[in-house]
Amino acid sequence: MNIQENKQRVMEGYKLFQAGDIQNLLGLYHENAEWLAPESEHVPFSGNFHGRAGIAEFFRKLDASVQPLHMEPRRMIAEGDTVVVIGDSTWQARNTGRQYDNPFVHIFTLRDGMVERFEGMWDTGPAERALSTDLPLGQDLGKPLHH
Repeated sequence: MNIQENKQRVMEGYKLFQAGDIQNLLGLYHENAEWLAPESEHVPFSGNFHGRAGIAEFFRKLDASVQPLHMEPRRMIAEGDTVVVIGDSTWQARNTGRQYDNPFVHIFTLRDGMVERFEGMWDTGPAERALSTDLPLGQDLGKPLHH
């Protein structure tokens, strides 16, 4: 696939996520794809996942923990088989009801039109604070992003 087709494939994944169609989203990943993300003992969906089954587990943990309120890929940069996406997101912790903003950088490596490797970069701190039951419910979780 060429650079433009790779960018379109990645954007297709974001649209499937936003539509809640995780089954078809998983179909964009190679069977033995890697999912790499920051680690946090306080964020159930953090860390690395391997294979399509592992990535499905990531999405199950994500859905059980937080609800996406806003996810906007703002910039997409591609070269060869790599697509880098810079964007903004807003989430709500299911256990506390707290909302938090979290900018992200996602790096996709594609092979034969499918994602072979995903590397996500974001600050785990906002999710940790939103999910924490040790903070008072009125606790300010940081400055909001301007969408």
